[in-house]
Amino acid sequence: MAINNDKNVKKTAINYNAFPLAPANFIRMAVAVALIVIGFVLMAGGANDGEVFNSDIFSTRRIVVGPTISFIGFVYMAFAINYKSKKKKSE
Repeated sequence: MAINNDKNVKKTAINYNAFPLAPANFIRMAVAVALIVIGFVLMAGGANDGEVFNSDIFSTRRIVVGPTISFIGFVYMAFAINYKSKKKKSE
């Protein structure tokens, strides 16, 4: 059994720049999730009964606006994950 001497043990400090995602990425990802949820809520609604036709299932909100907002949310999620902030150079 080996005994570790203090000089052989390396202390590792947490380098926050080494994390793959910055806090700005998480904020953007939260916005993307909110857009996706809003889109799905806009697509939700009552179903069509077998006896009575419900024309609301073909409304613009359900077949155009909701899916478009969800799609924008998914595209923004890809952008949010790949976003790299520009670092200011010190002069």
